Amino acid sequence: MKKINDRIYLGMISGVAGFVALTLIDVLSSKMKISQRSYRTTAAGVWVSSRREAEKWSGQLLGVIMNIGLSMVGGFSVVKMLTKYGRDRLVPKGLFFGVTFGAVISAILGGFAHNKVKPKDALSNLSYLLSHAVFGLVSVFTAAKIGNDSLFDTLPQNDLLKPTEKTTEQLERSNGNNNQPIYSDVNSNHEDTNIYQ
Repeated sequence: MKKINDRIYLGMISGVAGFVALTLIDVLSSKMKISQRSYRTTAAGVWVSSRREAEKWSGQLLGVIMNIGLSMVGGFSVVKMLTKYGRDRLVPKGLFFGVTFGAVISAILGGFAHNKVKPKDALSNLSYLLSHAVFGLVSVFTAAKIGNDSLFDTLPQNDLLKPTEKTTEQLERSNGNNNQPIYSDVNSNHEDTNIYQ
């Protein structure tokens, strides 16, 4: 399979994969009566005036579209995080991102005064956070697995800084035969020549 080397496209795919996982957990939570209402119903409640309107097929479609859009934004953020900080420790990074993203989005959706659909019980909100934790895990793993390796090859941030101390090898060489290394102005980490004293 050809890996994706476009960050935005990779973010969209990762976000949609995370959305599918989020929706599965959310549907299970609603069917098991853990959550008072589905996450898509809560999302639709931002745009409609009543719970009845949010639970109609048009309200549900609106909620799904809102969730997909937010998930793509989350997927893009995941890709930015992984390309900047690396693909190691995917589980803690995924959980961190998912829970944080879910908490922020839930706070925004619940913060609208006219949202009459927002749940006010702890179990529903815990269910949303669990759904977003799974979202974070799935989107992080998706981005890491289908993203081209070139996206994750970041240059060292301190590549242009001159060393402040000599290495052990340089110290041994300078003590043994009085060689003093100098550094090139072109590449400050490249040892050009030795000056004999």
